[in-house]
Amino acid sequence: MVDTTLNQTPRGSRLHIAIFGRRNAGKSSLINALTNQNIAIVSAIPGTTTDPVYKSMEILPLGPVVLIDTAGIDDVGQLGALRIEKALAVLAKTDLMLLVIDPALEAGIYEEEVIARAIENNVPVIGVLNKIDLYPQEALSLTPELREKLNLPVVAVSASTKQGIDALKLAMIKAAPKDWVAPTILGDLISPQDTVVLVVPIDLAAPKGRLILPQVQTIRDILDHDALALVVKERELKAALAGLKSKPRLVVTDSQAFLKVAADTPKDVLLTSFSILFARYKGDLPTLAAGARAIEELEPGDKVLVAEACTHHRVEDDIGTVKIPRWLRQIVGGPLDFNWVSGLELPANLKDYKLIIHCGACMINRKEMLHRLMQAKTNGVPIVNYGVLIAYVHGILKRALAPFPEVTHILEDTAEEDKDERRYAGGLK
Repeated sequence: MVDTTLNQTPRGSRLHIAIFGRRNAGKSSLINALTNQNIAIVSAIPGTTTDPVYKSMEILPLGPVVLIDTAGIDDVGQLGALRIEKALAVLAKTDLMLLVIDPALEAGIYEEEVIARAIENNVPVIGVLNKIDLYPQEALSLTPELREKLNLPVVAVSASTKQGIDALKLAMIKAAPKDWVAPTILGDLISPQDTVVLVVPIDLAAPKGRLILPQVQTIRDILDHDALALVVKERELKAALAGLKSKPRLVVTDSQAFLKVAADTPKDVLLTSFSILFARYKGDLPTLAAGARAIEELEPGDKVLVAEACTHHRVEDDIGTVKIPRWLRQIVGGPLDFNWVSGLELPANLKDYKLIIHCGACMINRKEMLHRLMQAKTNGVPIVNYGVLIAYVHGILKRALAPFPEVTHILEDTAEEDKDERRYAGGLK
């Protein structure tokens, strides 16, 4: 079933399956066969698919997935080379690759190159020998040959007659990485019947008539773990806490309300933010927490990259383009060279930056966020996310990270930085 409502599984929480192969190997036909719907354009003209196309859907028994239809790996010309690079860039977010092979064409350098790139990105690959209805004899001999030559599982199918599709689905279940589903958002921090208070400001940045995706996902995670979710605005937090018979297990706030919420939440109640929860859920919290140290090392004129995974309408006091730059300029005591990037790729010149500041990553999957963290590490650039940075510059990072034992070792040797944090508390505008 294709996604048509906001109530379905977010794209970032779905298994990402990329379909690779030569032009006219039957990639789009395979998508139609897997989904039992005609949702991909099928044409006898080579090169129908140019840029990667993302299709969110349910594939039983796999569940919610994103299928990524890519350009042919044998595309030609200058534009063809660009299309191939765009297709290969998809591997950074891919959990499983289906490599479609045409029996009429001998598998060779094209297939070997894309398999090598998949191995570099730790992506499991299934070979899909398509069009067996047209080449039944070739399929019998080619399937074992390809298994040996390419050193991967190969399933023979016919996308047009759907022969072998069930066998392919079973192979996909077997090959899918066991850890593709990210850990729970906060289920390991709470017990059944615990109360979790969620502080959700309704300001100019809030979408009309609904909550934002991280808030919705957090509420669902609380309910899935048989706990109670109490949702309030920051102005009602004090009254809400006073009305509870027992203290909540955890208070989670929008990062931009951190200071007020920290002041109104008793010290013996654990406090964190949606952004910090998602730093752990989508990425690696210790890496992002350690990145906060780089704030102290910034000097006027340093280059800082602000990376957001999606494009959105920016309001007057936007967090990424207005507030964070203003806070950092106040801390550094001079101008900084900010660059902003929105979308699916980080720039190639990461080494030029002293710090990368990333959004909460709610619109991308965990594999892509981990890939971005690895890009930062490879280039020797510290990276921090919005929630960690906001807590740090407002002097409440230790408290905001207290619910997470895995980062306590990072904070144990930051006593000196504690003083620096307190220096900022209440002093940033």
